[in-house]
Amino acid sequence: MRFYRPFSPVHAFTFDLDDTLYNNGPYIRHADAVLKAYIAEHFEHASKLSPQDWFAIRKEVITETPTYAYDMGKLRMAVLRVALKQDVQGEDNETAAKACFDCFYHARSDFTLDQNTLDLLERLSKSAPLLGITNGNVDCDQIGIRKYFVDVYHASTTRPSKPHHAMFDEAANALSLPAHHILHVGDCLKNDVYGAVNAGYQAAWYAFNRPMALTNERVKVLPHVALDNLNELTSFIE
Repeated sequence: MRFYRPFSPVHAFTFDLDDTLYNNGPYIRHADAVLKAYIAEHFEHASKLSPQDWFAIRKEVITETPTYAYDMGKLRMAVLRVALKQDVQGEDNETAAKACFDCFYHARSDFTLDQNTLDLLERLSKSAPLLGITNGNVDCDQIGIRKYFVDVYHASTTRPSKPHHAMFDEAANALSLPAHHILHVGDCLKNDVYGAVNAGYQAAWYAFNRPMALTNERVKVLPHVALDNLNELTSFIE
């Protein structure tokens, strides 16, 4: 554990989820493969779309509705509607897009955290409120962590994604605490550390998915503390 800024007492924790509590990349790749297989089985034209085609559709959707860039669920649904339109139209298009979305979403959240992380969340939650703040859309009930959090905020069309301060402000208000007594834990030095510090929070940097070296990262501001492992968070409640 390395401190970079003066530290105040911690009365609550907010957590990023993807790549902070688990390595998200393999789960997304697995879900993409499951969705690709499902589309190949059911939708002839969509199955022939290249990665470049999917990217172009995504870009087009965001250009038409910029707020979808904040909401991974609405963005994916909109992309699927466009991708499937040569296979199915009208109400059938919406039904097909929802079936594809459900296929991906279930596979995307088809994992559980390691027991050490679950034990840590349980221990922390008994001493201080925990609140999730994520730009992603993992199903917290399915992966077994929802019970540890008083709430989980997902970026959406009405909740701009981090590093925007909206979700941080909402969390501080919900927790009824001054922001400087909340410690936000996250892997991204821009979205999590800069976002938290800019909102008046304290920031703990921890990356589950990669070696932690500031020289390898794009640093906007330094965190208050960099963790060697998540269990070090218990030192702030003892």
